[in-house]
Amino acid sequence: MARGTRTNLATLAGVVGENSPVDRPTAGGTPTNVPLSELAPNPRNPRDDLGDLSDLASITGTQLQPALVVTRDAYLRLYPEDDTTIGLARWVVINGCRRLAAATNFGRPNLDIVVKDEVAKDRVTLLAAAVIENVGRRDFDVIEEAKAVELLIGECGTVEKAAMKLAKSKGWISQRRALLQLTPELQTALRNGELAIRTARSLAQVPPKEQVEAWNSERKRKHQGIEQDSAPNDSGHKPVKRVPVTAAKVTRTFKRLDADPTTLADALVDYLDPDGLQALIKALTDRH
Repeated sequence: MARGTRTNLATLAGVVGENSPVDRPTAGGTPTNVPLSELAPNPRNPRDDLGDLSDLASITGTQLQPALVVTRDAYLRLYPEDDTTIGLARWVVINGCRRLAAATNFGRPNLDIVVKDEVAKDRVTLLAAAVIENVGRRDFDVIEEAKAVELLIGECGTVEKAAMKLAKSKGWISQRRALLQLTPELQTALRNGELAIRTARSLAQVPPKEQVEAWNSERKRKHQGIEQDSAPNDSGHKPVKRVPVTAAKVTRTFKRLDADPTTLADALVDYLDPDGLQALIKALTDRH
């Protein structure tokens, strides 16, 4: 093999044989590529469901980003009760569980990884690493976010510490936690995009037994409002059209609030539904 030719440890092990010192990457080292059989998904992954993996089908040919893993020993020091769950795996995937699942589903025999045991220095750091990877992802719905945030608060002990770990405002944390007060039916509607986050936050303040009725009343009121916008009123005259919202007016409002970018982003995420957020991202992209 010519000098300067790039290879990986798995390939080199196959060439040298069983006595090779690199046929099994040592704990604490940084292997670049390992068989899937030596990897276990994080049992404490905050995701309920890994979702549709079709967008990762190309992993059979190219893995764009390595998975972040910790050694088996480092993980079990924090969660010894998970020994049976991770089986004989030498590493536990903390960031990259979807990549691991996609590799398994689509027939890739190995995965590029980076070993960072410092991520497993304590439970808070490990959970925060898993949550941070998922928060804000398009396929990570707000209920999953809320559950993940609640788990992190439980580990951190306070909302303030959890907010610092996630680099989020306390308001954002509180808004996500409130969504867990919704009934299962409304949580499902929120996940499916049928219920806007801003409406869900209001409904979360309503007693659980009254939430579905309140939502139905809100939808009926909105539907009637649409019909009334184009219908004459009691005097026989059509209602006055609303003054359109302009960018200048919104800008003036932002200036009065003196909000920082993170707060503005949190507000927009809460105000817009998934389609609205995609439209916003596209609009911002088109302007650059």
